[in-house]
Amino acid sequence: MNINNAILLVEDDDDDVFLFQRTLKTAGINNPVNVVTDGRAAIDYLTAAAHDEDPERYPLPFIIFLDLKMPNVDGFEVLSWIRSQPSLSSTVVVVLTGSNQPQDHRRAYALGARSYLVKPAKAEEIRQFIESMGNRWPQNQGASPVMFEK
Repeated sequence: MNINNAILLVEDDDDDVFLFQRTLKTAGINNPVNVVTDGRAAIDYLTAAAHDEDPERYPLPFIIFLDLKMPNVDGFEVLSWIRSQPSLSSTVVVVLTGSNQPQDHRRAYALGARSYLVKPAKAEEIRQFIESMGNRWPQNQGASPVMFEK
């Protein structure tokens, strides 16, 4: 099985998108990053990716960084939708949000988030999390999807 190494960032703030991409670069992570700017676009993207509609345009991500506070369809709704999709059951979802409210933490974990990071996330936090995911990647799926700078 070929591992997809794409990262999906669901974020509606351009400054936060820039900071996230810069943080990945600082952390030495070279995976391709696809960005969608709201929850509806995330669901549309993941629907296309899960059905292999256009793998070049919609690669199925191995990890999703998801903002919670977005207009229309919020991050909680996206997370709930992701966990209702059998084809996305092994996709890692990390909440990346400005909210440090305990009720948001509890709700995100109850809906299936793997981790919860508060913005601005430090490069080392993201690197450690992604590195730990790579170290735990199931052996039957081959090599880690994480692409570190050499």
